[in-house]
Amino acid sequence: MSESEDSALDAADPYLVPALERGLRILELFSHHDPVLTPNVISQRLGLPRTTAIRLVQTLTTLGYLERANRDRDFRLGPRVMKLGFEYLSSLAITDIGTPVIERLRDETGYASHLVVRDGRDVVFVAKAWTRDSTLSTIKVNVGTRIPAHASVHGHVLLGDLSETELAALFPESMLPTYTPHTPRTAKEVYERAQKYVAEGCAVSESSFEPGISVISAPVRDCSRMIVAAVTLTVARPFLEKAMVDQGLVRQVRDAADDLSRRLNYYPDEPK
Repeated sequence: MSESEDSALDAADPYLVPALERGLRILELFSHHDPVLTPNVISQRLGLPRTTAIRLVQTLTTLGYLERANRDRDFRLGPRVMKLGFEYLSSLAITDIGTPVIERLRDETGYASHLVVRDGRDVVFVAKAWTRDSTLSTIKVNVGTRIPAHASVHGHVLLGDLSETELAALFPESMLPTYTPHTPRTAKEVYERAQKYVAEGCAVSESSFEPGISVISAPVRDCSRMIVAAVTLTVARPFLEKAMVDQGLVRQVRDAADDLSRRLNYYPDEPK
């Protein structure tokens, strides 16, 4: 960004610090799909001069927010970013209250269980109860992992309280990114999917975001009667056999979500 562009930003908001903004935008570039980036790529994606990108990357590296990876020219998020993220997540009361719930669900079913929340257009995994199942070893889902809300059953469950107008504002694109043939392509389709799961009280998804992975997800509400999280169960199979469903997996996930809702002082028998 040139000095003239910085001046324009200052004029638009005298409290905006351009260098800080650029630094934060660099951190936001790193994701599950792009865990390692070079200064050249950062420069191109943010429209920055290469020398500016190098200085910013070096500053973030010195502070511990980035670190070198593989070769000297590659960078990834550093431990200080993780420290900030985990301290924030650990401060959320819902993780403390919800962790025993998903651990019990894991113990009862033998499958990995997670607690997820929505952050804008993303789903964030805030607690996990993992298993020793080797078939899950290739799934990169850890505390802090983000996935698109519109493309995942977790997101559809978490979006259940939003109106069609609110969802259109959240996803204004005419065509949303797709990951499998099952991904909703418009805000209207997301709304229809979310309302379907609201009516059913739970969602079952088979290979809808990642091929070979099935998910059962149920909403968690608090005393405000709004959806604040979702309890999920992950099964490393492309589809759920009827016998598995008949064994009560869906009911167990719903029961766990209802248990956590009660712990958050939500009681469905109270009038809205």
